[in-house]
Amino acid sequence: MKKLLTAAAISTTLLSPMAAHAEKIGLAMAQLDTFLTILKNGVLESGKKSGATVQVEDAQNDVGKQLSQIQNLIAQKVDAIIVNPVDTDVTPKITKMVTDAKIPLIYVNRKPVDFDKLPAGVAVVASDEKVSGTVQTQEVCRILKGKGSIVVLMGELSNEAARTRTKDIEDVLATKECSGIKILDKREGKWDRTQGQDITTNWITAGMKFDAVIANNDEMAIGAINALKATKKWTPASLVAGIDATPDALASMKSGDLKVTVFQNAAGQGSGSIEAALKLIKKQKVERFVNVPFELVTPANLSKYAAKN
Repeated sequence: MKKLLTAAAISTTLLSPMAAHAEKIGLAMAQLDTFLTILKNGVLESGKKSGATVQVEDAQNDVGKQLSQIQNLIAQKVDAIIVNPVDTDVTPKITKMVTDAKIPLIYVNRKPVDFDKLPAGVAVVASDEKVSGTVQTQEVCRILKGKGSIVVLMGELSNEAARTRTKDIEDVLATKECSGIKILDKREGKWDRTQGQDITTNWITAGMKFDAVIANNDEMAIGAINALKATKKWTPASLVAGIDATPDALASMKSGDLKVTVFQNAAGQGSGSIEAALKLIKKQKVERFVNVPFELVTPANLSKYAAKN
């Protein structure tokens, strides 16, 4: 009888939920800059809580490397793949690769160029970029009282977010309230702090006079602030705006430097992508676009966002 009870106990253990298959999820990151590292950590933390294992691949901003990493994840027969694409124009190829393998696919943070044609089993977890540059520029317009001149630091133009955020700026400045603000120049700073600093230094050296710098992200905005300080053009009234509300950006705002940023919930996008992946693995319904809202951050409401990213 004792032997039978032991056998029954073992059988029950084998059938228990704890012994069930743990989902393995591949995470293909474009790179691991400040913001994307926070996003990656959000994926890992959410995966750990749900009992899934996450294999992280860093493409180091190399399209070919990312495609190879995704092919390797497919070969490993992972249960789902989360992709933060290097180049959103390459997403049709990624979509075909992963869906042909019948693996659920989730794009995170960067909206794929083939969004309107995404098949079943594919979802996007991101923030609506039409909001980010819009609220950012509206706040700059408010501070400038609808008049002045600006320069724009753009992210990588292979990225849908950079293109949309830049168009947001142009659209706001086309409105009646902000039409007195002119764009003097736009340059591609590739999301990078050093490039943002170098470009801004070149503008200053060339004798360009501007009332504000609007950057597609915080890293370039901080670079612009560094350039203004290095060239002794910085004043307490200098107006630089970014997007993401990274820890460095919030610290800059707290010290009185950065005047405008927009909170993009990196950790929320990360956890949202895990949630979508687990649902798709279980054949449950997931919205094609899972929106994680943007929020304007200024010195007036800074304390609310101090520990969020």
